[in-house]
Amino acid sequence: MKSFFEKLYQNSRTDFFALAENALNTEQRTFVVTANPEIFMQAEKSDELRVLLLDPDTTLIADGIGIVKGARMLGISVKERIPGVELAEFLLSACNSGKKSVYLFGAKREVLDALCKVCREKYPALSVVGTCDGYVSDKDAVFDQIRALAPDLVLVALGVPQQEQLIYRHLKDFSKGVFVGVGGSFDVLSGTKARAPALFIRLNLEWLYRILKEPSRLKRFYQNNVKFIFRVKKLKKDKKV
Repeated sequence: MKSFFEKLYQNSRTDFFALAENALNTEQRTFVVTANPEIFMQAEKSDELRVLLLDPDTTLIADGIGIVKGARMLGISVKERIPGVELAEFLLSACNSGKKSVYLFGAKREVLDALCKVCREKYPALSVVGTCDGYVSDKDAVFDQIRALAPDLVLVALGVPQQEQLIYRHLKDFSKGVFVGVGGSFDVLSGTKARAPALFIRLNLEWLYRILKEPSRLKRFYQNNVKFIFRVKKLKKDKKV
């Protein structure tokens, strides 16, 4: 797992946003993984996911505060978390400024429709060249459609790690585009769900807010986040031996 931490982007959110915007403007193919404890834990058990995360063409950013704290425990200085929802919002704005295009893949159809409405109103110069909900049976075929449309930005909201694995399988078929797996961000960006209140965001407690709103998340949180903490502590201890 330590190799995943060592690959994390370590500078500020502002610096990364500038890099992402430059990738859009220069048509540099870029694959961003918004890393949380869940994907690191799963990658320890999956060769496919491990290869994906460690590929030189994959950029890892710390979406969760657990990733930031885990990195610091291991002596890796990650300046701050870069929430996937904020990256997605920034990229949509950057595409609007540059009159670029986006493909939106994932979530429910009503969420996608609401997000398209937001894009029309908030980002009028942005071209939404295509959408597909996350319930289509042949998701690989959707990427064939995306390749034909050649959008500047592709946001995939299918959940971890399915969204990352799908992007990675098809990445080599594209000559340009910024690709990001954004989990549940479409719900927030569309206004379908509210993001955590500012106080929770400022205190890095969005995870707690989500559990309070959806108690069913607690088991998943334990399986990934709590076990993740013990895993990092063991790594730290082994490092000292």
